[in-house]
Amino acid sequence: MVRQVFVGPLIHTDDNETLIIIQHGAILVEDGKIINVLTDVNMSTAKNYNIPDEVFILDDGQFLIPGFIDGHTHAVQFPNLGIGYDKDLLGWLETYTFPLEKKYSDVNFAAQAFEAAVKQTIRAGTTTACYFASLYAEASTILAQKVIQFGQRAFIGKVNMNVSRDDGYYETTEASIKNTERFVREIEQLGSPLVKPIITPRFALSCDMELMQTLARMALEKNLHIQTHVSENKAEIQAVRKTFPQQSSYSAVYDAAGLLTSKTVLAHGIYLTDTELTMIKTRETAIIHCPSSNTCLKSGLCDVQRLRTEKIKVGLGTDVSGGFSFSMLDAMRSALQVSNQLFILKNNYIPLNYKDVFYMATLGSANALSIGDKVGNFLPGKEFDALIIDLNSDGSVLNDLNEIEYTLEEKLQRFIHSGDDRNIVAVYINGRKVK
Repeated sequence: MVRQVFVGPLIHTDDNETLIIIQHGAILVEDGKIINVLTDVNMSTAKNYNIPDEVFILDDGQFLIPGFIDGHTHAVQFPNLGIGYDKDLLGWLETYTFPLEKKYSDVNFAAQAFEAAVKQTIRAGTTTACYFASLYAEASTILAQKVIQFGQRAFIGKVNMNVSRDDGYYETTEASIKNTERFVREIEQLGSPLVKPIITPRFALSCDMELMQTLARMALEKNLHIQTHVSENKAEIQAVRKTFPQQSSYSAVYDAAGLLTSKTVLAHGIYLTDTELTMIKTRETAIIHCPSSNTCLKSGLCDVQRLRTEKIKVGLGTDVSGGFSFSMLDAMRSALQVSNQLFILKNNYIPLNYKDVFYMATLGSANALSIGDKVGNFLPGKEFDALIIDLNSDGSVLNDLNEIEYTLEEKLQRFIHSGDDRNIVAVYINGRKVK
């Protein structure tokens, strides 16, 4: 048994989205799990708890927050970061994205690219990532191996596409099902409690109803999560209507397939109708807000407050490489900017604030992924995924005003609005230091 004590200021949120600030706290950890959280402690009390093996006392100016949870990102697209934003969604996919993704048939390329992606996200404070991997099962398993190697928590999905394409970038229905079953077995055989397979039909335009229904049954039988895209772009929505004329909406296509479950996450959801929102709420399905890609690809401005008002679970995602950054800090800032733009455009609109996006990037994404009982904040019984933040770290743009006494809440604001990965001086996942 390994006992750890982390002593210093703590900031996290609860399920009511309330910001909790503890000036003099201590988190007691045994074998990666939080045993207790103490308030108003002195260092000697924390040091002596159960004779801990490791005692970490934060330096002046440092504080602890939960690890960031990226609810939607494409590991295969990291090499295209920053490329192709002259296109809209469908043009971007054809011109830039699919040609890149085909390269992952080369396992050496896959290993190199996925190692870089995992290292970069960890460095940026992402302790849990919900990854779209590759169309190719072997490459998708390589991503899982890299995630395990570097200690990240992740959902990993082998991408399913069976609609015929001239470039050959698809699988037959039989191959798609067979390769997905193989991928799920291989992930399970890796034996990591931190890495889970997730069923991943790319979107309704790349999968026919037979494949989506088969994948839904697989998820149900194996109790697996599901991820896909919905209502991201107006042209995409029109194409879905033409492809599935018998269904009343984009969401109805997924519902008919059996893909809307309490363990499903839908990326985007910009143009959902009221009827779709009711359907998604009834199925207890979650939406992952991807503000950076929504603006980079000119898809639209997602009204997160509308989703929250309807009591729909909402997480936050970087959506690389539709999004311009793998950093959840940048995703938070993008969410604030989109919300501010809606405030400018709409009368009586209440924009998101730093507390809202902090919740979305931590416990909100955890709840969206149905792992809020395991991670997302600092409650006893949860696993210790945490970041140590230091605004005075080397090279930080925030360390030049030391003569000003900022409150802990002001320090959080500064980090969210103006910080970067230089301010994330340590990353812990399940109690293990990975940065």
